[in-house]
Amino acid sequence: MPDFSLRFAEPNDCGLILGLIRELAEYEKLAHEVVASEETLRETLFGERPAAEVVIGEHRGAAVAYAIFFHNFSTFTGRPGIYLEDIYVKPAMRGRGYGKCLLTYVAKLAVARKCARMEWSVLDWNAPSIEFYQSLGAVAMDEWTAQRLAGKTLDSVAAMFQESP
Repeated sequence: MPDFSLRFAEPNDCGLILGLIRELAEYEKLAHEVVASEETLRETLFGERPAAEVVIGEHRGAAVAYAIFFHNFSTFTGRPGIYLEDIYVKPAMRGRGYGKCLLTYVAKLAVARKCARMEWSVLDWNAPSIEFYQSLGAVAMDEWTAQRLAGKTLDSVAAMFQESP
């Protein structure tokens, strides 16, 4: 793909990554939920135990897309998988194949790392993305519902744990 390249993010990319996260959140109408900072990204992405990996897509050296992913594990297959947390292409750069390039690159990493599957979530109103994913053969997991503990609720549930004597 001429003028487009992929690279793994480095610690000095945290400001760039945060900017892309904020753009995605704005697109998803969730900007009010972004509490990440450059410091938290540096710690969680590049610290002692990196929680995720980031691939940045660049057009002529300028960042125009990114994907953030991490490994999960399937007990049914006994193998790891990749969970694609975010994939985003700046609106002005869409329709050029950059999103497909990013997604297929992460899929290639999953295969190379002997992952059994790759999964992600998409907002139910995001018809263009759903159509794109289906065009690649992705299957909606309609029989599963996502569950979440966060913030004070997570703290409350964690506080319920008691060490056994």
